[in-house]
Amino acid sequence: MGFHVPEEECLDPAGIERLQRRKLAAMFTEVLPANSFYRRKFDGIAFDPFAGPLESLPFTTRAELQEDQSDHPPYGHIHTYPPERYHRLHQTSGSAGEPLRCLDTLDSWRWWSHCWGIVFRGAGLTDDDRVMFPFSFGPFIGFWAGFEAASSLGNLTLPAGGMTTSARLRHLIDNRVTVVCCTPTYALRMAEIAAGDGLDLAGAAVRLLIVAGEPGGSIASVRARIASAWGARVIDHPGLTEVGAWGFECAESSGGVHVIESEFIAEVIDPDSGRTVPDGQSGELVLTNLGRAGMPVIRYRTGDEVALTRGQCACGRHFARAEGGVRGRIDDMLLVRGNNVFPSAIEGMLREFDEVAEFRLTCEGAPGADLRIDIEPAPGAQLDGLAGRIENAIRDRLHFRPLIALVDPGALPRFEMKSQRVVRRE
Repeated sequence: MGFHVPEEECLDPAGIERLQRRKLAAMFTEVLPANSFYRRKFDGIAFDPFAGPLESLPFTTRAELQEDQSDHPPYGHIHTYPPERYHRLHQTSGSAGEPLRCLDTLDSWRWWSHCWGIVFRGAGLTDDDRVMFPFSFGPFIGFWAGFEAASSLGNLTLPAGGMTTSARLRHLIDNRVTVVCCTPTYALRMAEIAAGDGLDLAGAAVRLLIVAGEPGGSIASVRARIASAWGARVIDHPGLTEVGAWGFECAESSGGVHVIESEFIAEVIDPDSGRTVPDGQSGELVLTNLGRAGMPVIRYRTGDEVALTRGQCACGRHFARAEGGVRGRIDDMLLVRGNNVFPSAIEGMLREFDEVAEFRLTCEGAPGADLRIDIEPAPGAQLDGLAGRIENAIRDRLHFRPLIALVDPGALPRFEMKSQRVVRRE
C-alpha cells in the first residue's frame, strides 16, 4: 500500500504560487527582524513578499556564506536564532573547499524530514518496504533526514554505517531489504563487491535504489549499469546541505526530477549575466527554501546546471521538472583544448563501456590544456583496443582527444559518499 499524497503536492500552478508567496511572507516576518545576515543584505530594498518580483532581491552565494562563517566563527550570522535554539549540526561534504556548517532547529529538521517524505512518495515507497542506508552517518548531512523520514513513515529502517561493503551486502540480503539509499558511485561499488563475493545481487529483494549526492542518478548509462547489476529501478534525488532536499523523481519519469515547489521557489538564470532564462533553456538553478527559518537561503545560486520545464506530469503533479536532472556543477566544468565539458558528460560515456570498472580524470597543465583519463578495467575485460575505442568515442562526441591510460586492478580509489574523480594539476 502506498502513502497518502498531501494536498500541497496536488496544487495547480496558480495554487503553487499562492502557497509559495504565503510561505515566503511568513518566513520574511520571522527572519528579517532577527537574522543580521539578511537584514544587512536587504537593507534599503522595498519588497512585498506576496507580490514583489524576486529579481528585485540580490542573490545569495556559497562564497558569501563561507565568508560569513570565516569572519564570525563558528557559525556566522546566517542563522536566525541564538545557538541554544538549534537541534542539529551538519556540514557540507567539503568537496567544494572548506566545509560549511549548517544548523537546524527542531522545526527545520522536521521540515527536512517532510521534504524527504515527498521524495519517498514520489519514488513509490510503500509501507511494506524495508529501507537500508549504507552511509557513514558522519557530519555530512547526506541521508540523515532520509533515514528519519523513512522511520517516521513507519518503514522498517536499517542503518548500515560502520560496516564493510561485504558486511552491508550480507546484511541487505539477510534482512530482505527492498529499498536502498546511497550515492550512485557506491551503488556501483556494492555491485562490484557483490560480484567478487559471488552474491546474486539481482536476485535479492531490492526493487528500488534512491541515489543522491552526485549527478550520476540522472546519467542514462550510469542508471542503466546500476539497474542491470541490481535488477532494480533507479530513482534520482538532488539536494544541498545549505538549501535542503529540493528535488525528487516520480514513478512516471526516467532521468528527470521535480522541484518540490511547495517548499522551494526555483529560478534558472544565465550564470554570466544573472538574468532569468526561458523555460526549457539550460542555466544555473537558483533556490529559495521556504521551511527553514533557522537557516534560510534566499535566491541562492546553487551552482547546479538544469533546464526546467513546466506543465502537468503524468504523475499528476504540476511541480517544475528538471529534464535530465542536474546536468553538472558549473564550477566543476573543465576546459579542455577550448572545449567546455562537464565531468558527468565524460562519465556518461565511460559507463557505456562494460570493460570500465572505475576511472579518474586529471587535468594536466594550464586550464584548456590536456585531459588524462585513467581507466581501471573490469575483471576479465578484453583490453585489446579498449583505450583507442574510448579515445575515439570521446573525440567524436566531445570534440577533443584525451590521453587514455589503463591502470592495474584496484589502483583507483573507491568512494562511499561523493566521489572525487577529478584532479587538477598545473
